[in-house]
Amino acid sequence: MSPFSTPPVVAIVGAGPAGLFAAEYLSGHGCHVEIFEQMPSVGRKLLMAGRSGLNLTHSEPLDLFITRYGPAQDWLTPAVLNFPPDALRRWAESLGQECFSGSSGRVFPKSMKASPLLRAWLNRLAEQGVQIRTRHRFTGWEASRLTFESPSGPVTFAADATLMATGGASWSRLGSDGRWASLFPAETSPFKPSNCGFMPNWPDDVLQRHDGEVLHSVGLSFQGTETRGDLTITPRGLEGSALYALSASLRDAITSTGTATLSLDLRPPLSEDAILKRLQNQRPRESQSNRLRKALSLDSASREFLRQATPKQATPLQLARAIKALPIVLTGTDTLDRAISTAGGLRQDALDEKFMVKAHPGVFAAGEMLDWEAPTGGYLLQGCFSTGLAAAKGVLGWLESSVSGIR
Repeated sequence: MSPFSTPPVVAIVGAGPAGLFAAEYLSGHGCHVEIFEQMPSVGRKLLMAGRSGLNLTHSEPLDLFITRYGPAQDWLTPAVLNFPPDALRRWAESLGQECFSGSSGRVFPKSMKASPLLRAWLNRLAEQGVQIRTRHRFTGWEASRLTFESPSGPVTFAADATLMATGGASWSRLGSDGRWASLFPAETSPFKPSNCGFMPNWPDDVLQRHDGEVLHSVGLSFQGTETRGDLTITPRGLEGSALYALSASLRDAITSTGTATLSLDLRPPLSEDAILKRLQNQRPRESQSNRLRKALSLDSASREFLRQATPKQATPLQLARAIKALPIVLTGTDTLDRAISTAGGLRQDALDEKFMVKAHPGVFAAGEMLDWEAPTGGYLLQGCFSTGLAAAKGVLGWLESSVSGIR
């Protein structure tokens, strides 16, 4: 039974996963919920993520899962434990989206797409009375009312509580432009790219010449952490999930010292000795390029990178060592707007344990606008859903305390 004689009004700013999930919880617990979204439609970044397969979460053990949030794990652990990966999977299935775990442990809907899930989700929200206003950009407060820019001009809205879920500062064309940070200057850490590409100290013509080529199943290591996956060459540098997993430490090293040296293993399954034997079995008169191609099936990009990193008349041993640990000096990140996600945002010390902004009673925050980061693999969406629910529960508790007079 609802404790409210009249449904309290909750404004949710932002219609991504965190905002929509908070709306579902609050509307299901006696609140009148209105969502304000600055874009013409909702869930745009979610739909973009679904274009390559909607990776909802990950099936690895929860104690390992939590560590993926790095320095923010202590902050996010209560929220993730309260709504863990298994709960997110069951929720998706309650919308008719059966899920499966891939060979890497990543969890996807069987449809692999975001659109069927989003359609079913919006139908549920409509049935619960949630109202969505698109093309409404949040601009702040006027007295106690929220203010927005809309197609019809300035709009104000009175709410009993507000939940902010406006995203980070990457992919601005999808709605995450970070402009909200100007409203919380004392509470916000500067944005930084996360899960981003990096620029090596190679001549521009090398990148242009190999644009679009992929180094398949290579190994990467930095500061004792090793990853494996595909590395894509673009005119801006290097991209790929294996690189994204190292992005936080690489970015921070570049910020601190100006460069970061990444170690690239071009043939992870083979030992240095095995590579050396294959090279020694080639005819001495063969060119270095032909020996690398015939002995190890190295593509043209890998062969060029080895030429740059080894002496002109490199010995088989020098080549073998370079193939297993090719140094790549990185000098910068790709642009903030092109990053898959961002670090920075509302700091932990600016919020209470219920995700309320201390300087703004009745204003709560969730999702990527909070100062945390995680690698790709389902951790980003899980963090948005878990903090969305945690902030929604904070809102409900705050509203109930006002009814009982104990706030």
